[in-house]
Amino acid sequence: MSGHTLGELAASAELEVPANLRRAKGWVGQLLELHLGATAGSKPEQDFPELGVELKTLPISHSGKPQESTFVCIAPLTGIAGVRWEASNVCNKLSCVLWIPVEASADIPLAQRRIATPFLWQPTPAQIHQLRQDWEELMEMIALGEVESITAHHGEILQLRPKAANGQALTHAIGRNGEMIQTRPRGFYLRSHFTYSLLRDVFTL
Repeated sequence: MSGHTLGELAASAELEVPANLRRAKGWVGQLLELHLGATAGSKPEQDFPELGVELKTLPISHSGKPQESTFVCIAPLTGIAGVRWEASNVCNKLSCVLWIPVEASADIPLAQRRIATPFLWQPTPAQIHQLRQDWEELMEMIALGEVESITAHHGEILQLRPKAANGQALTHAIGRNGEMIQTRPRGFYLRSHFTYSLLRDVFTL
């Protein structure tokens, strides 16, 4: 797929290219999953479970920098007693990732945006240590009923942010006194400075 445009990939799959991504968020990832035969969909497992590989698109600017943080998975907000990093969905999803950089500058029409060179990544021991540290800090705050106090500033490379189609979507979480509260769903995200470091390592930018 490297070097091909999203329009070419859509045409080969007999799909229409949306006018923009405002109402079609996730379309690029779904298009690439279709071409590569990913089977997981929205299930809490890797996109290619038989291979143990997760697929992540990486929207990049003209200069090759990621334009946004990367969604990893939905964060569990209840029933988390005794959950360990090794058994977490974050650990599973990030154990081996096929990164696919895609042009995403606003001045390039969606159909003309090209696929850059994909690369396979497995975290180094140092990266695993930092990911685990961030995950444990965030999960401890959730367990202590502090989910509403978590901001995008928590976590060095892994952060927790609201993840929902709209502000009306609510889910259960643990309150400060151990009671059940209603809050917006949260998701784990990789910071863009971290994914940019992965690009630099691979392409020596």
